Amino acid sequence: MTPPTATVATPEDRPEIAALRTRVFVEEQGVPPEIEQDAADDDAVHVLSRDDRGAVVATGRLLVRGRSAGIGRMAADAAVRGRGHGAAVLAELHRQAVLLGVTEIELHAQVGARGFYERAGYTAVGEEYEEAGITHVTMRRRLP
Repeated sequence: MTPPTATVATPEDRPEIAALRTRVFVEEQGVPPEIEQDAADDDAVHVLSRDDRGAVVATGRLLVRGRSAGIGRMAADAAVRGRGHGAAVLAELHRQAVLLGVTEIELHAQVGARGFYERAGYTAVGEEYEEAGITHVTMRRRLP
């Protein structure tokens, strides 16, 4: 089995990305559907990872604001968690950020995923808070 890789999504990938995000955030985690997709989707760099069958199993988006950026909507299908797809997506988001001149990234991590982001070089800043009914913590990382 080859290690997971991630690529920048094309407009044609957007329906599969939306379906994955709906499964993870709306159906699994109870996020209201009206806040899961937003206008920022149109301006974001979307990244995805596919399984051996070609299905989109992980995704995330990058919103660039000058030299800083935000990562959000990180989602991995329950069947592939812990198998490297999320890490591949995060690494590609970092690569795209560097290409766009970004030097610092911020994200709002679900507390259950805090260790995942810490292993990727993120540090928590501030207190935990609730977002969409789920406890989060803001995390930041500098890029080379």
